[in-house]
Amino acid sequence: MCGISGFWGDFESARLALTAAALVHRGPDDSGLFFDAEASIGLAHRRLSIIDLSPAGHQPMWDVTGRAVIVYNGEIYNYRELRSELEAAGFTFRSNSDTEVILNLYLQAGVDLLPRLNGMFAFAIWDRKTRQLLVARDGQGIKPLYYSETDKGFIFASELKALLLEPAIDRTLDPVAVCQYLTYMYCPAPRTMLSAVKKLEPGTAILLEDRRVVRTWRFYRLPYGAGKVELSTDEAVEAVRETIRTAVHRQMIADVPVGAFLSGGLDSSSVVAFASRFSPTRLQCFTIRHRDQDQSGGDGFTEDLGYARKVAAHLDVDLHTITVGPEMALKLEEMIYFLDEPQGDPAPLNVMLIAQLAREQGIKVLLSGVGGDDIFTGYRRHYALMLERYWSWLPGLPRRWLRSATRRLPMRSAGLRRIRRAFDYADLGSDARIGSYFFWLEPELARSLLATPIRASVEPDTIGAPLRSGINELPKATSRLDRMLYLDGRYFLPDHNLNYTDKMAMAHGVEVRVPLLDMDLISLATRLPDRFKQNGAVGKWIFKKAMEPYLPHDVIYRPKTGFGAPVRYWMRNTLRPLVDDVLSRRALERRCLFDPSAVESLVRANRAGTIDASYTVFALICIEIWCRIFLDRSGQESSMSMAQRQRARAWL
Repeated sequence: MCGISGFWGDFESARLALTAAALVHRGPDDSGLFFDAEASIGLAHRRLSIIDLSPAGHQPMWDVTGRAVIVYNGEIYNYRELRSELEAAGFTFRSNSDTEVILNLYLQAGVDLLPRLNGMFAFAIWDRKTRQLLVARDGQGIKPLYYSETDKGFIFASELKALLLEPAIDRTLDPVAVCQYLTYMYCPAPRTMLSAVKKLEPGTAILLEDRRVVRTWRFYRLPYGAGKVELSTDEAVEAVRETIRTAVHRQMIADVPVGAFLSGGLDSSSVVAFASRFSPTRLQCFTIRHRDQDQSGGDGFTEDLGYARKVAAHLDVDLHTITVGPEMALKLEEMIYFLDEPQGDPAPLNVMLIAQLAREQGIKVLLSGVGGDDIFTGYRRHYALMLERYWSWLPGLPRRWLRSATRRLPMRSAGLRRIRRAFDYADLGSDARIGSYFFWLEPELARSLLATPIRASVEPDTIGAPLRSGINELPKATSRLDRMLYLDGRYFLPDHNLNYTDKMAMAHGVEVRVPLLDMDLISLATRLPDRFKQNGAVGKWIFKKAMEPYLPHDVIYRPKTGFGAPVRYWMRNTLRPLVDDVLSRRALERRCLFDPSAVESLVRANRAGTIDASYTVFALICIEIWCRIFLDRSGQESSMSMAQRQRARAWL
């Protein structure tokens, strides 16, 4: 639920109302402001009412003593248990909300409250007694939070668009972040497109005193390397089944109707299988169908609708379907506006359209299957990693030959593209190779697309640095599969899947919950031996075994398909005019960010089929549209400082 913003410093109090208005889509039900002129601190809140719909749930919310005030976005699923403990300790409550539980838990435990919260959240608490501001984000990074430390002071918001209403924030682009959006399709936290703005990392908190950050720490880390559990297959199957069941039940707490995404894949179908048993009314489920999917075989997508219908009939739930065609691509600008980031993936459009349909049907909460692939395996990179045992023992020269040979494969076929990707970095060392599976574009190639003076400011090693440092956080004995899963959970999930899932649903005032990322389930999954996850060619093996009593066999063991859209088809057809416009030489020379000749060569080669660069071209479009929305239209003539622009034009 909700959108939050605030500041501590010499900011105009009128900014609070403006930022709240910019977040109205996140909370259309209510709004509230708090401003303390003496302390120069302000908090703003937009409310999407989910738990305790009464005025007692209004925010900003004070505790009964008037010591602390909170603005909060999210849901705490163990709030009832925590409330009982607090009441036993003598705390009193004026509402039935989880917001007040967080507030009282803070008064009891201070910053040590954070590890006790099982849920999704981003919040800020101003403590008048200690004169401290606590800002925190949940361990999985389900809820977003952006912040900036400016000459005026500290400022934060749920979304970048609200933050950028403050003119004191410098609009200079971060060229490393630009390269990371091209390399990964997302940018690992804490970087954003702007050097002056950061994303609060998952499981991280900030403590401020006298307008300044005095402490930043991670209170939660994904528990890889904590040791494995010794369970028989039957015991593991039962543990997974019961933990998923409990997680779904726990996350259905709401005072409004709860629905669900249903693609017909294992993850969403499993969530629906349990949710349909706990729902007090017939569960409403939602899916999407692409009319142009039949014409886009080169994209490697398969039709989901038949599976979704089969699951809906099997579980006796209602299935609402939205059918879209090439016109979906025309919503690209809307997608980027609500995303706040130029993620080079069309999947957010699916979420946005499904959420719109759900809201039209009166559903404010949707359960999602996001996370199953990231804790149990399921992506093709997990299988490719396991196949390395058949060739990784080769010395350097044969591995370089493998890379060279597979790079000559034609790119029109999805199967051949996957073979090439499996060996694209065969010559790298073990950990570097794990990180390379997350590349959509080679970092050096991403860097080569920048205008020359901008390129010179980017050290090649900085682009892949976050994932390398992520691996280094793990104990040396951690298996290679767990190392990859850690990178999935540490970066890919929060900065890609969860970012667009939250933003696109909240664009229509719909909250998305992700039971497969419940803390108890993550704790179990990370301690299961590798063989229970990727078992030969079968990903999510233990998960699939756990769901056999509940779902049809062909649904559980169907081939993996992406939750996306036919980008390659769009590049050749629907979006071709947009490519020619947005990536024209004139547009690129005006922006001074990318090298026009390099981009033109890339587009030509992609259209000729000599390379597979459709997603890179799509990402370039997203970046330019992002600049037009968040820089040009906010009164900023360019994406760089004047000095940067002058140097760039000299080279062009």
